[in-house]
Amino acid sequence: MRLGTTGLGVLSGLTVRGRCLLAAACAAVVCALVLDERDLLRVAFFAAALPLLTLSISALARTGLRADRELVPRRTAVHTSATVRLRLSSTGRVPPNGLILVDEVPPLLGGTARYGLGGSVGRSGKVVEYTVRPELRGVHQLGPLRCRTRDPFGLSVFEKEIVGSDHLVAVPEVFPLSGLPAAGGGHGGEDSGRMRAGPGSDDGTIREYRHGDDIRRVHWKSTAHRDELMVRVEEGPRHGGVTVLLDHRASAHRGTGANSSLEWAVSAAASICLHLRRRGQRVRLVSTSGRRVAASGSPGSDADEEQDDESVLEALAALQPSARREIPPGGASESDRDLIAVLGRTTPAGAGKLASARSTGSRSAAILLDVDAWAEGSQQHDPSSGTAHRLRSAGWTVTTVAGPSSPVALVWESLCEQGTSLDPPRAGP
Repeated sequence: MRLGTTGLGVLSGLTVRGRCLLAAACAAVVCALVLDERDLLRVAFFAAALPLLTLSISALARTGLRADRELVPRRTAVHTSATVRLRLSSTGRVPPNGLILVDEVPPLLGGTARYGLGGSVGRSGKVVEYTVRPELRGVHQLGPLRCRTRDPFGLSVFEKEIVGSDHLVAVPEVFPLSGLPAAGGGHGGEDSGRMRAGPGSDDGTIREYRHGDDIRRVHWKSTAHRDELMVRVEEGPRHGGVTVLLDHRASAHRGTGANSSLEWAVSAAASICLHLRRRGQRVRLVSTSGRRVAASGSPGSDADEEQDDESVLEALAALQPSARREIPPGGASESDRDLIAVLGRTTPAGAGKLASARSTGSRSAAILLDVDAWAEGSQQHDPSSGTAHRLRSAGWTVTTVAGPSSPVALVWESLCEQGTSLDPPRAGP
């Protein structure tokens, strides 16, 4: 029972032993009245008074225990241990002998921690430690910490909260990557397939017509010269930087818990963001809604402002699946930034909308997950092929992920090696 309970609820503090003794006392009272046995009535009163007396003393007595909780570290990666340190000290007149400490810990961190204090804590204090190991990213709540005290006869138990809750941030696992793809390195890619317009033409570049290009951008002079449709790509000022688009729609992913395709995508996005930053890129991470997931500045800061690693990881730790059914093209519409998208299940029509949001000539890459490989018992095979073809036809660099056993580093390496190849590579073990 927790302290502060009044009325009949106070009896909930009795243990099974205490309730049985109280029930026996009531039965003895009935028997004493029926048999007119005064001695039995005295025994019944004593048996009833004992659990009620211990209950009252336990409720009024001060435990005299104070505690502080410390998390070392307060932020850790999944599958990495963290230490919870409880600093205990005695402040009351009654030494906290026989207390049991119960710290509520979610199952994903190892379950509730219990520790029995066999002796007095003393004013010098005592330190109790236990280890947690998050199996899934997120902001996990630890606590509250409660102490349970029992009377010497084991007739009553009382519980009191002595420390509130704290939060442990479990960030996604980050894998070391190497290299840069054409969409993020600023070299190769579409630039190698363009030719400059001749003198007197509008400022821009000329390339072959692709499905989805605006017919108004056809460069007729070059078309007549080369005998194939050519389009003009206007070169606006490029501010540089890379946008990483993370598809976290619930409908676009399969699997549960740490073994879901969403967790693979989150870990991949975190690895890519940190890798690009360390290679000198200005990185902006956006979600399915097209809004920035994390930034080092205020929400109204400039889009090119560099994001720090901590803000990205902590935002990804707290990221929840989105209820959206489709990806709005807003997050991919910036023509002055390269785009790397980590996509779950996306229809060819949705891929077409995403591709059409990119301006002609902008560099884009996609990591496309075969999410059915994360679903148990699935018999489908590579349903992402149509989506991959649609993106490649729009000039995107695309690699597909065969399943949960595909390492993030291997998938990234496959993306970097492609350039603008239209061959359908598939990363896997």
